[in-house]
Amino acid sequence: MPAIRGSQSKKKTRRHTRDIDEISEDLKSPRHLTRYQSTKHPEDLPALGAHYCTECAKWFESEFNMISHKKGKGHKRQLKQIKQGAHTQREAEEAAGLRVDNGIREKKSVDEEMVVDEQVGETT
Repeated sequence: MPAIRGSQSKKKTRRHTRDIDEISEDLKSPRHLTRYQSTKHPEDLPALGAHYCTECAKWFESEFNMISHKKGKGHKRQLKQIKQGAHTQREAEEAAGLRVDNGIREKKSVDEEMVVDEQVGETT
């Protein structure tokens, strides 16, 4: 059956891995990691789930593949992203301009606004 948004949308959802906040929780708490790994059946995983990169949330066929992955660019990028930390809701709202504190605003009196309007009207 074709995908609703085109043929590429199925591939994108199939490749989705764990988010940075979930991975950081896995690194902090072994219990969190075992709970996640228990949801996956070993028969469905490469090498029955023996080789797992916690930082990237990926399983590998062999020890050699995992070692070469850890030397690679993708793994190093993931480590850098984990070190920076996950974005919080507050950071997202600040980036959108919802909670930006621009300082205390002083209210202009009605007389000052009228003077400014009169000066603008005289120049035009």
